Amino acid sequence: IFSTYEPTSAISRLGRGELALHDAPEDVRIVLGLCEEARVATKGYFDVRANQAKPLDPSGLVKGWSVDRGAEILERAGATNYAVYAGGDIRVSGGALPREDWRIGIEHPGDRRSVATTIVSRSAAIATSGAYIRGDHVRNPHTGKAPAGVLSVTIVGASLATADAYATAAFAMGEEGAQWAAGLDGFEALTLL
Repeated sequence: IFSTYEPTSAISRLGRGELALHDAPEDVRIVLGLCEEARVATKGYFDVRANQAKPLDPSGLVKGWSVDRGAEILERAGATNYAVYAGGDIRVSGGALPREDWRIGIEHPGDRRSVATTIVSRSAAIATSGAYIRGDHVRNPHTGKAPAGVLSVTIVGASLATADAYATAAFAMGEEGAQWAAGLDGFEALTLL
């Protein structure tokens, strides 16, 4: 549904104008609504329409959203101690039994064999954005350039969808993203410069 690489996906068809939003699957409408909220909250630094090569790309939010959905499924099934991980983003609840909490290491982008910090929590959604694994895939949508002066941004909160979008936006802002991320209500941030 959300693949920007699959030409028959709902997102690809929407991006090319072959599918109307009201005809798209409900999950697509929900995700695009969340993307619009993130665009407004980030003053356009998170924008699903900023990539000229991909006319509609919700990737900076949809991975976190899908992990949130996975966590909801686990909770409905009665799970209280779990970790759901997807490509650098994670949502945890309860403890890493027999421990009472989770200890999540944030990889240092300058030395991938070391940990920049460890987050200890019983309930958290943690998203990191940077260029050290996938290269310059995040761009400042206002300039079209890769961000400068920042190695990575990690955002911690209750919603991984929102943390994912905010980490992407703060990274796209470059050095200025550190101050913006530090001021987020209900979220904590770690920016490595």
